[in-house]
Amino acid sequence: MPLNTASGGSAAGRSATRGPAGDGDPFRVMVVDDSAVVRGLVTRFLQEDPDLTVAASCGNGQRAVEELKRAPVDVIVLDIEMPVMDGLTALPKLLDVQPGVQIVMASTLTRSNADVSLKAMAAGAADYLAKPSSTGGMHGTGTYQQELRSKVKALAQQHRRTRGGKSLGPVRPPAQGSAKPAAAPARPTGAAAVAAPAGDGEIKLRPMPTVRPEALAIGSSTGGPQALFKFLSGLGRIAQPVLITQHMPATFTALLADHIGRQTKLTCSEGRDGDPLVGGHVYIAPGGKHMTVEKDAGGKVRIKLDDGPPENFCKPSVDPMLRSLSRVYGGRLLTVILTGMGSDGLKGSEVTVKAGAHVLAQDEATSVVWGMPRAVAKAGLCSAVLPLEELATAVQKLIVRNAA
Repeated sequence: MPLNTASGGSAAGRSATRGPAGDGDPFRVMVVDDSAVVRGLVTRFLQEDPDLTVAASCGNGQRAVEELKRAPVDVIVLDIEMPVMDGLTALPKLLDVQPGVQIVMASTLTRSNADVSLKAMAAGAADYLAKPSSTGGMHGTGTYQQELRSKVKALAQQHRRTRGGKSLGPVRPPAQGSAKPAAAPARPTGAAAVAAPAGDGEIKLRPMPTVRPEALAIGSSTGGPQALFKFLSGLGRIAQPVLITQHMPATFTALLADHIGRQTKLTCSEGRDGDPLVGGHVYIAPGGKHMTVEKDAGGKVRIKLDDGPPENFCKPSVDPMLRSLSRVYGGRLLTVILTGMGSDGLKGSEVTVKAGAHVLAQDEATSVVWGMPRAVAKAGLCSAVLPLEELATAVQKLIVRNAA
């Protein structure tokens, strides 16, 4: 529990020296936590970035709803355990007041809080942030401060873009008989532009697969849990094993597997070292380990958990999973890259595509953060860039159409 609590709320702000694109209009953040000490620290950490300003600071969910009615914000950092109104209760009320506002659930890393955070993400929260268990821990770890700023800023950027209607839409493969693949219009520049690892310009699509995939790989990060729930529910049971790397700590990944199993009715579990891959089974990379695969002496494909260093600052990381799957399945692998910050999955997708495999990506308009899918799309690795609601259907068609 917090060391120091307060139930009130007050506006807090500052003048930024520059805005998100030099326009003098910083991203607006609301901080909601019943500890005045925590609110003060989070505010200070956020405002070390001149593109961020804390526009409101509230001690409980009810006060946050009242503050949001007075002035909109781009992102809300929302604690779970608070008096008067907790975070899970406040979540739908905040979304009712300002539909589309990006909400980050903040909690200490316990199984109970992880479970609540996953429920919150299924109910519309964009992401979660694991808080250190003490204010001393918040002071002492630069990792927490960096993660706080990067998540809030990425979500705020995406909120501004989608609010302005300037997000990049789907890029579908050409209709049968079409002479050339579809291409996306150039993205806007200036205040609406979002920093990302690939260059701007058209998205050039690769041909769609003509062979039946023997395994399905999925990479996701920010916004991933809710995207996974929707994608897997639409996909239903398939004959291939499904391997997922979602950026999450260990406490979360076991619960994510439980939530996916309950919501989709699919058999889902954390991957365990030595597990044989079974068709129709969904495997989640456990937090703190890279999930890879290898063939045993008898030719059976098994999971191999790798305790190597983080890749792309992530562990688990999508790239080692894709590299290992490419070695086993070659061109008979289908990869789907869902919403997420950064570019994890880009290098692994380059390996799989070189081996003859195919990649589909979520489009910008339906992504919480269009970082990972943007990276593979802009690199020319994708056969289609589709809205989330179309991805499951596209995968099903590829499996059925190419089954012969």
